[in-house]
Amino acid sequence: MRTLCASTLIGEFFVIGFAGLVAMKDDSLSTSTVWWVCGVAMLLTVLLCGMLTRPGGVQLGWALQIGLVASGFFVPTMFFLGAVFAVLWWASCHYGAKIDEVKARWAAQAEAAEAAGAAGPEPEAS
Repeated sequence: MRTLCASTLIGEFFVIGFAGLVAMKDDSLSTSTVWWVCGVAMLLTVLLCGMLTRPGGVQLGWALQIGLVASGFFVPTMFFLGAVFAVLWWASCHYGAKIDEVKARWAAQAEAAEAAGAAGPEPEAS
């Protein structure tokens, strides 16, 4: 799950940066405000990559998705891009968890097969 979610977050890092460039063209927003908000959001995406396996990491990712969609009030394209990344986040969490289950099952089977092979008779020396 971590790999898929981290990939989504890195994609969001770039989208947030580009959205900041678009938001700078809005005369009602100050450049410093735009870059503070975008900078904090971009930093959050990078920090979340390392926090995904910790308690609350995925929930913080959902909060970021909500913030990304809400940023559409300032950059209208972000309604669409935020929704796309929210779907990608869901898919990363959902299918990543399934992949983790399969990996754990394969590891358990390999460990059981190794234990069964070690418990069997030893090969004869020639």
